[in-house]
Amino acid sequence: MGVHSDVAVLLDLVPADFAGGEQIDWAAAEAALGTGLPSDYMALLDTYGMGDLGELVILPPLPSDVRGWEGCHIGGMTEGVRGLWEDGPGIPGVTAGADAVLPWGTGMNANEMAWLRNGPDPDEWPVVVWRRQHGWGESPWALFDCTMVQFITRMMLGRFDACPLGDASLWKRTGTFVSRREQHRRLRAGLDPDTGEPDPYAHLYPVTEDRP
Repeated sequence: MGVHSDVAVLLDLVPADFAGGEQIDWAAAEAALGTGLPSDYMALLDTYGMGDLGELVILPPLPSDVRGWEGCHIGGMTEGVRGLWEDGPGIPGVTAGADAVLPWGTGMNANEMAWLRNGPDPDEWPVVVWRRQHGWGESPWALFDCTMVQFITRMMLGRFDACPLGDASLWKRTGTFVSRREQHRRLRAGLDPDTGEPDPYAHLYPVTEDRP
C-alpha cells in the first residue's frame, strides 16, 4: 500500500528523517478512545512516529512511554480542549456540543487543534482550532473545512486567507519533524532536542537511562 496522498504532500515539505518507528495498534487505540480515527492522521503517525513538527505537537492516540510525555496524547488532552469549547464563544452556525471535539494537536504558543466530529466518517471531519491570540471581538475558535494533514500543509504553503493560528511559526514556512525518541537520544547526548546542536542545558531536561 502506498503512502496516503495527503501525507505524501507533507513528506515533500518535511522529510521523515527523524521518524520514531513506532508500530501503533490502531484497533486498540480506537477501542480505547471509543471512536474511529481519520486515515490521514493514522498514516501520518505510521510514517513519522510520535513527535513534533516544528513547535506543533502531534498528539498520539495513547500515552507515550517516553519520559515527560506520558500525559500528552488524545485522551489526556480531550477534557481540557472540550472545556475550552464549553467556555465559548463558539463558531457561528456550529451547534455541536463539546463531545464532538477531539484534539489532535497542541503547542504553537498555546494553540489547540482538534477535529469536529460532525458525522460518522472520520475522513470527513473538519478541523477546528482554538487560538489563544486572536483579534479583538473574534471568537478564539475557527473552523477549516479540510483534513488535519491538509490543514498543516496549507498553513505551511500559505493557502489560507490568513494565518489560521495565533502563532505564525509554521505560516508560509516548513518545520522539521523530530520524534520523541530522537529528542530523548539528543538530550542524553547533551544536544538540543529540536536542532541537534550542542546544548549546555540539556542535562536539565527530564530524561533517564532506563527509557528508550
